[in-house]
Amino acid sequence: MTRVLITGTNQGIGLEMAKQYAARGDEVIATCRSASDELQAAGCEVIENIDVTSADSIAALAQTVGDRPLDILINNAGILTGESFDDLDFDRMRTQYEVNTLGPLRVTHALNGNLKDGAKIGIVTSRVGSLDDNSSGGMYGYRLSKTAANMAGVNLSHDMRPRGIAVALLHPGYVRTNMTNGNGMTDAHTAAAGLIERMDALSMDTTGTFWHAEGYELPW
Repeated sequence: MTRVLITGTNQGIGLEMAKQYAARGDEVIATCRSASDELQAAGCEVIENIDVTSADSIAALAQTVGDRPLDILINNAGILTGESFDDLDFDRMRTQYEVNTLGPLRVTHALNGNLKDGAKIGIVTSRVGSLDDNSSGGMYGYRLSKTAANMAGVNLSHDMRPRGIAVALLHPGYVRTNMTNGNGMTDAHTAAAGLIERMDALSMDTTGTFWHAEGYELPW
């Protein structure tokens, strides 16, 4: 049986990924700060009180996971606050960096010993972190944090290569969730299904690359 650990599963894309992995028979460890009723009913092992910005919290997660091997680790937890040039709230920007960039690195480092040789790591990032694809500006904190998350993923792909562990940078699309205030071009179920397909297709030939949930590679 495949064992999957996913962060940020209380709602939205993370919840849908947890539900879909569980529905196909995978063992899912779903982490969150506080669990919704829908997550509790999803057939996953739920670990609450997990804050990806806290070293103590992630150490507690590693202790709870124990020595169980992981086949797939998906770093999904993320936040978005919209800063324009006229509203550069640096505290909010730092918080996004802590969650969106350092969070995946902190979790992966803490669970490194659990990752099986040949395992897979996914980081849910965003195409707004693409330098080549930036045609509108704005969203300073979110864009910067996701660009840095992409670099973290590429770095990890090099460090994990000797163990045959592949890393994917994943863009779910513009998804109708609470993060986007219900705006978007697709729903969380469809986005999650696409991300799972990208993880299924991930190999050492594609490690360290940046993909849209719909199945095409994105520019850096």
